[in-house]
Amino acid sequence: MRILLIEDELDLGTAIKWALKQEKYIVDWAMDGTTGWNYLESQWLQYRVVILDWLLPGMMGIELCRRLRAQQNPLPVLMLTAKDRVADKITGLDAGADDYLVKPFEMEELLARLRALQRRSPDLQTQQLELGGILLNYTNRTVHYQTEQGEIRPVLLTHKEFQLLEYFMSHPHQIMPAEQILYQLWDAGTDVASNVVAAQIRLLRRKLAEQGCCDFIETIPSMGYRINPHYA
Repeated sequence: MRILLIEDELDLGTAIKWALKQEKYIVDWAMDGTTGWNYLESQWLQYRVVILDWLLPGMMGIELCRRLRAQQNPLPVLMLTAKDRVADKITGLDAGADDYLVKPFEMEELLARLRALQRRSPDLQTQQLELGGILLNYTNRTVHYQTEQGEIRPVLLTHKEFQLLEYFMSHPHQIMPAEQILYQLWDAGTDVASNVVAAQIRLLRRKLAEQGCCDFIETIPSMGYRINPHYA
């Protein structure tokens, strides 16, 4: 699950990003409002929640929130600010924020508020994906494969393998270049090996094949990867 963090305080932003990564979120972090807005204009569908500071260089967070809602964008927004007056909270909520967290705060509270926003988001109501005999469950983060004989077998995946399978199952007919997968499933700016996507796909294929699900992900030469049409 990908989150956009827009926060200009280095220490706070670092702490929030670390806490989110411990909870297995993928985090893009912008340190000014203009960069944050560029993320949202070009790829808002990739995010499930925006964590947005009120006071930002480039473009104030409150203005960014108003722009988002003016475009009828439903993306949940958690606003962070040191402004603790009731009038300020009303201003933030009226600008389109879904929740409002006053600095300083405990990281546990931020995580709890994120979970609450996700529960209220219509895009997150589906708790599982099912395709070609594979059942992926978001709630308990498990994967099972049902063979042609009806036997249900667990597929034990690492967190990154789970994310990779989820991404493919969410786009069953799409050919995805390695660069696109890298961008979606690894943090922006992360220093990773050039073959990391191919390596992760090999591991995922092997684990699926061990349970009888062979060739679930196919390679399209010079283009990328997709789910084998036999399963899609």
